[in-house]
Amino acid sequence: MRDNSSDYRAIFLSGAPMMDARAPVEFDKGAFPGTVNLPLMNDLERQKVGTCYKQKGQQAAIELGHQLVSGELKAARIAAWAAFARANPEGYLYCFRGGLRSQLVQQWLKEAGIDYPRVLGGYKAMRSFLLETIEQAVAQCDFVVVGGLTGTGKTDVLYALDNRLDLEGHANHRGSSFGKRATAQPGQIDFENSLAIDILRKRAAGIESFVLEDESRLVGRCSLPLPLHQGMQEYPLVWLEDSLDGRVQRILRDYVIDLCAEFVDLHGVETGFALFSARLLESLANIRKRLGGERYQRFQQMMQAALDEQQSSGDTAWHRSWIVGLLTEYYDPMYAFQRESKGQRIEFSGTRDEVVAYLRERKRP
Repeated sequence: MRDNSSDYRAIFLSGAPMMDARAPVEFDKGAFPGTVNLPLMNDLERQKVGTCYKQKGQQAAIELGHQLVSGELKAARIAAWAAFARANPEGYLYCFRGGLRSQLVQQWLKEAGIDYPRVLGGYKAMRSFLLETIEQAVAQCDFVVVGGLTGTGKTDVLYALDNRLDLEGHANHRGSSFGKRATAQPGQIDFENSLAIDILRKRAAGIESFVLEDESRLVGRCSLPLPLHQGMQEYPLVWLEDSLDGRVQRILRDYVIDLCAEFVDLHGVETGFALFSARLLESLANIRKRLGGERYQRFQQMMQAALDEQQSSGDTAWHRSWIVGLLTEYYDPMYAFQRESKGQRIEFSGTRDEVVAYLRERKRP
């Protein structure tokens, strides 16, 4: 049998498959990428055992647990664990603290003829390790932030670089008021875990200087880790520039053509287009107060006309009118103020190719 492990770094770097023996309600609050939830107890069973523990103590709780998970139910759960263990011989199992639940799963597997290692310290210790990974990177590594007006292609720049940290990718959100994707965002804990593992693997590959896209504290509903967000208020900036036409074309691609395709792929043509249309109109409504009544009504009418034309003919060109309006009347004045306030931090500005070349050659200060 492989040994039980507390080498969290090695576990995450290897991408070892992991079986989470916590109850579903615990798993849903946060887990690690690729982990499979095969609980010892379901939510109701866990609740009963927890109440018994508080009222009668540990031994009574253990006895109740054995009563609740017995017979055919126990056999079915052992069969599921055994199937996972056979399919993932390099994996591990864990519970919340690496205590009774994972020990019991390990014991029952052994009685079924399978030796399978568990993670010492469990979920809680691994989660703490990942949070420390982010904090250590902020303290020890070099960071530079890519800024620019809406639609200049900051994400495109990131994807030309091996040392990117794609916050929007981890959050499954494009970062703006219109940034929701067709699929849901991860929970906060899942977002942080995914980001930390990305940092861990890049640092293990020798990367000590990272490029980030300029973001607010929230990327959709995902909140940036506080140490990283605080650092981003001081990191040097590289400013990306592009023509208005280039920006309009990019926004049309990302927020209309590609987003519509995401919804259609998930839900079919008719339902997908209806959901896409509702999402676009909802995104505009979300900034209604900031736009003011007159501008909101004007842009809403443009957007509805563009959606009607897109649905009837497939032509997306009508969307350019509201995109140009939003950029020139709303986003650009806001970003111009931000650029002025951050001006002292800007160390380079240029087009996409110039910025990519600069960042590839940039040396750590």
